[in-house]
Amino acid sequence: MVWTHLHAKIHRTIRMRCLFERNQRLLVAVSGGQDSLCLIKLLLDLQAKWGWDLAIAHCDHRWRTDSQANAIHVQQLAKSWDILFYLETADKELTTEAAARDWRYQVLSAIAQKNNYHCIVTGHTASDRAETLLYNLIRGTGADGLQALTWKRPLTENITLVRPLLEITRTQTKQFCDEFHLPIWEDSTNQNLQYARNRIRQELIPYLQTNFNPKVESALAQTAELLQGEVEYLENVAQELREAATIGLTPVAIVPVSLNRRILQAAPLALQRRVMRQVLQQILPDAPSFEHIEKLTNLITAPNRTQTDPFPGGAIAQVQGDLIYIFT
Repeated sequence: MVWTHLHAKIHRTIRMRCLFERNQRLLVAVSGGQDSLCLIKLLLDLQAKWGWDLAIAHCDHRWRTDSQANAIHVQQLAKSWDILFYLETADKELTTEAAARDWRYQVLSAIAQKNNYHCIVTGHTASDRAETLLYNLIRGTGADGLQALTWKRPLTENITLVRPLLEITRTQTKQFCDEFHLPIWEDSTNQNLQYARNRIRQELIPYLQTNFNPKVESALAQTAELLQGEVEYLENVAQELREAATIGLTPVAIVPVSLNRRILQAAPLALQRRVMRQVLQQILPDAPSFEHIEKLTNLITAPNRTQTDPFPGGAIAQVQGDLIYIFT
């Protein structure tokens, strides 16, 4: 085996960030594109050092006329590497990127659960991290959205999603595939500018590289990495503040949430907002918006008996003395 700089970098990253343990069963999501081929090749080459049990999963969204041929291509690669192959094909039309992503993680989790794989591994790169930061920034988001692609996160109680390539750019994965003559399957949908992420990839990133910073992808990925650490810290502190604000309150059947706003008033605004977002995440049917969080946060200093208009799902928050009650 040829040991490259990229092999050494990923081996070191896995060890330093504790992404995997020895002898784990890893299910690797492989589309056939350059990033996922680079990923599976690296893991196969590192397998002897870690003792992993590797398998490939491929998800056919049926978006393209060549999607079945794409799946067969990946299946043949798995056979040539003598590792197990799992295929899932969408049984209904997936009309959006978000719907496709949700379906993909759902079926990957089902495969992993059924076959006792500990981790689902994807080939997201620093380039994806940069694009996600820009995509969420343009839509409007806080620090959480800007650091959305993290190294690992739980998908279920027993299965973890891991992204080992977050310090590697798409240029580097292409160079790696070329060096090892890996047969990349070109996905024509990646050129479709109907999708916002493709416009960011094909138009915005090159513009920024040409006119502002040739290494903008790495710079943005590093920003996301810094934000990840800060977000984790703030979430932990906000959780402690939320617990302190609910201590000693007697729950009532029709009052699922009650908060001591005097305790919250002593905290910085950033933590107040995070507490309220955590509360709303448990109550609302969908992720709370900035307006929802602000509406609830404003009650911390509002006059007694102040009441909000209904949140989605019908919940109403009301100030009663030192307390904020949320009725559902």
